[in-house]
Amino acid sequence: MTYPKIELHVHLEGTVRPATLLDVARRNGHSLPVETEDELEALYEFRDFAHFIEVFTLVSAALSRADDFRQVVVDYAAEAVSHGAVYVEAIFSFGLWRGVDSDELFTGYCDGADEARERHGLEIRLTPDIARVYTLEEAELAARYAVKYHDRGVVGIGLGGPEAGNPPEPYAPAFAIAREGGLASVPHAGEVVGPESIRGALDALHADRLRHGIRAVDDPALVEELAGRRIVLDVCPISNVRTRAVPSLEEHPLPQLAAGGVRCSISTDDPAMFGTDLSKDCAAAASLGLSPEEMFANGLHGALCDEETKARLQAIGEAFEWGSVHPLESQIP
Repeated sequence: MTYPKIELHVHLEGTVRPATLLDVARRNGHSLPVETEDELEALYEFRDFAHFIEVFTLVSAALSRADDFRQVVVDYAAEAVSHGAVYVEAIFSFGLWRGVDSDELFTGYCDGADEARERHGLEIRLTPDIARVYTLEEAELAARYAVKYHDRGVVGIGLGGPEAGNPPEPYAPAFAIAREGGLASVPHAGEVVGPESIRGALDALHADRLRHGIRAVDDPALVEELAGRRIVLDVCPISNVRTRAVPSLEEHPLPQLAAGGVRCSISTDDPAMFGTDLSKDCAAAASLGLSPEEMFANGLHGALCDEETKARLQAIGEAFEWGSVHPLESQIP
């Protein structure tokens, strides 16, 4: 039996399956370095995190029109619902570096979220990422656009891209703009860089939630602080293995974080690129000791939606018979 799930960390560009990417690229006259689905699958075999960023950028460049962005959201909604998702917070990158009109980009993603609700009954909120390679001026522009679309379901703003060598502190002014506009702070931190990245996100960006955050395990005092402040970590077990952030699933720090009282939600990150889905990641987390009910409760605690939506999600969790499911509902890859 599929149990209800809340996903707080999925990059929409990373949900694009190979067949869809080929179709979109052809439609937009965008050249790809490969021509078949099999070749794309091979391209998704990442050597390291830098290689992943390279491929992620390649996929993002193929998306350029509002209808592309709308389609990506609706397609993923159908996939997520099939795995039990009842609420998703989706990430997307600003198109500044590739010349995409920001209003077209936001409109497409917001229209997609509306259509996902109508067609699939899935509540989607949006939490776009500022890239760590942006200038402060570009980051502030991105924050203002995110605030502009707050009333269309943009609930937070993040910080993504290469973590090593790009600390969070310089982007504090952009996050201040977002916070003043009613948006939450949800930066990536502690995925491949240690506790100093997490502390920067907490202190300079006033993070309400952390994307990844797994390297907190290297600092017991930080683990205690996260637990005490009830900061939710968006943990993506299979992604962490695929990008070599952790050596293997068996060595993932999720059990230590949970034992330290840190609330960990479970997400896919970039499911098409990592050969995963929401069921597989939740099964991976269950194999590490986290129960499906804990995953749902932690996701609910970290969700940035309005109180009415949160109450509906809470009712779903309370009504579900958690003891009736086997947590390892999908084979772990």
